[in-house]
Amino acid sequence: MINIRKAERKDCPRMMELVRELALYEKAPEEVTVTLEHFEATGFGPNPVWWAWVAETDGVIVGIALYYIRYSTWKGARMFLEDIIVTESWRGKGIGKLLFDRLIEDAKEKKFSGMVWQVLEWNEPAINFYKKYNAKFDPEWWNASIEL
Repeated sequence: MINIRKAERKDCPRMMELVRELALYEKAPEEVTVTLEHFEATGFGPNPVWWAWVAETDGVIVGIALYYIRYSTWKGARMFLEDIIVTESWRGKGIGKLLFDRLIEDAKEKKFSGMVWQVLEWNEPAINFYKKYNAKFDPEWWNASIEL
């Protein structure tokens, strides 16, 4: 039995383990530089900037979906899915679908105008998953960032 519930502060250590697992899968483990303290403070401090759902079975978190609010001057408030992660041994069992469906419900409840996310061009399992939802893929926009 899989239970989908809102993430709590006590879940942060396990959530960070899953973040590191994703970074390893994406061939960038050295890119995870956030500390557990910062992660907890930004999700559960006085001014949270992210929210998450966890998939739990027998008291063990096997998946997470973490998002924040993005604002578009053209579309209004939108959910930005930062990460949806299912631990490797639990992939292919429908947990990603349960989490994604809960995100969609959450976005509708909060009256967001939509949900956006990024996926690596080589991550075919993820791309195929999103195609089941009739997701639109936009090749025109490039990612850009600066480090501070």
